[in-house]
Amino acid sequence: MALRSIVLEGDQILTKKCREVINFDEKLHQLLDDMNETMRNAKGVGLAAPQVGLLKRVAVIDVGDGLIELVNPIIIDQKGEQKSAEGCLSFPNKTAITIRPQFVTVRAQDRNGNIIEITGHNLKAKAFCHEIDHLDGISFLERAVSVTDSKFGAIKESVKLLAEKAEQKIKEKFKR
Repeated sequence: MALRSIVLEGDQILTKKCREVINFDEKLHQLLDDMNETMRNAKGVGLAAPQVGLLKRVAVIDVGDGLIELVNPIIIDQKGEQKSAEGCLSFPNKTAITIRPQFVTVRAQDRNGNIIEITGHNLKAKAFCHEIDHLDGISFLERAVSVTDSKFGAIKESVKLLAEKAEQKIKEKFKR
């Protein structure tokens, strides 16, 4: 395994659509292993191939419950809505509030070409959407309802969202 350099904001590869993977060989396995190591080293929860300079439909995700490798992923179902803070390893000084589905089901292939389907909710659903967007040349900033230039700004926005949700719950409780 090897650490790869993460492509940063402004690089045109982040705006390009990735090509489907057709060879499920040792090169793909090495790429997946390298992406996993790179993501973990950067303390991320997801990484897509264009973020390491390759236009391949490959992503890795780990939101704390184990590594998920996605080759040629597509979203086949989505439900609900979540509004929350989101960041990106390729945009290290930016955080945005995005609206993403609460539940997402993805169909993809594993490193050996086998078809898999995975459903995620909350953070995992957001990660699926975020990484698949990368494969289509879309950044999380294009999904943003607001953007901040620092992690501190995102924390303030997240606290504001939590306060709004708490206030709504209190109002609903006292309406009964």
